[in-house]
Amino acid sequence: MTRCRLDKIASVTRRLELARDAVLGEEIPAVEGTVVAARVKNAKTQYNTLEDVHGRMVALHPGDIIAGALGHRDALYGYSGHVPESVRPGDELQLLNLGGVIGTGAESAPGIGEPFKLEILGSVLEFPFVEARIGKPANIQRASLPGRALPRSLPPVIALVGTCMDAGKTTAASVLIQEFTRGGLRVAAGKLTGVSLRRDVLQMADSGASPVAVFTDFGVVTTSEHTSVPAARSLVAHLAESEPDLLVLEMGDGLLGTYGVHSILEDTGLRGAITAVVLCAQDPVGAWGGVQLLHDRYGLSATAIAGRVTDTPVGSRFCSERLGIPAFNALRDGKSLAAVLLDAVRATSALCR
Repeated sequence: MTRCRLDKIASVTRRLELARDAVLGEEIPAVEGTVVAARVKNAKTQYNTLEDVHGRMVALHPGDIIAGALGHRDALYGYSGHVPESVRPGDELQLLNLGGVIGTGAESAPGIGEPFKLEILGSVLEFPFVEARIGKPANIQRASLPGRALPRSLPPVIALVGTCMDAGKTTAASVLIQEFTRGGLRVAAGKLTGVSLRRDVLQMADSGASPVAVFTDFGVVTTSEHTSVPAARSLVAHLAESEPDLLVLEMGDGLLGTYGVHSILEDTGLRGAITAVVLCAQDPVGAWGGVQLLHDRYGLSATAIAGRVTDTPVGSRFCSERLGIPAFNALRDGKSLAAVLLDAVRATSALCR
């Protein structure tokens, strides 16, 4: 065992409440969620920050010692990597995302350059036995919220799905939350799939949602077809416990990504809980394909379309005229988007008129 001072602690480890003075072990389980300490080896001028446990983006510099968690990432835009087969002190891994997910196999990406290279110093140890100084490698699952089953009764659920990452889902969700809460509704919100990062749910909280939750709160670093459904069930049950008027749920990544969106939509309980769907698309082809995919594979209809396809009148007209679905740019016409969704909710629920 060795001791070190952690300069920055990534948000992926938030629920563990790690201390800056850490004890490190040489045993590093090569599984998702293992918390490791690592030294930053290179300097970057782009994509050069880390989200800390308070949600702040802090700059990283060569020599900084950070705490993050092993995990994988399959990003359309950005770094992709996986958990190595084995990890030892002295190994070089890469920082895969802003939330502190660490893995191997990442390559240079357009616009953000090379990833941060990290020298692994050891696993961050926890000491669960008060009477014995026996350290155990920390894993984010240890401090996760308990798994839950879906309750029989749920408030109306507005789900935001996208054709890919960065299609405008979080922006649309935040605008909707703001409009709903200004209208006197109590909204709880969460993110069901993606790679650990609290930025999106913090934006939802800033817009008025309470409580908010992300899959990381349930011990998942990066969702997959195997982990997305149990995490989503637990997250929805957790949010519903606060008895909100509405749930706003974002599914990170795209309908055809690897983070388990398809597993959630195939689950009869979760799919059946959805009251209205907002499809966020990058372009007309994506909007058309997303509408077809939702209908043909899952039996769902898009209530409204938002996202970058609505940045110009051409895209909005395509969606409304060719697809027959209302399309609104959330930033310019959030009130209309919210009104269409409230009409859909009121048509199928007892939400107060």
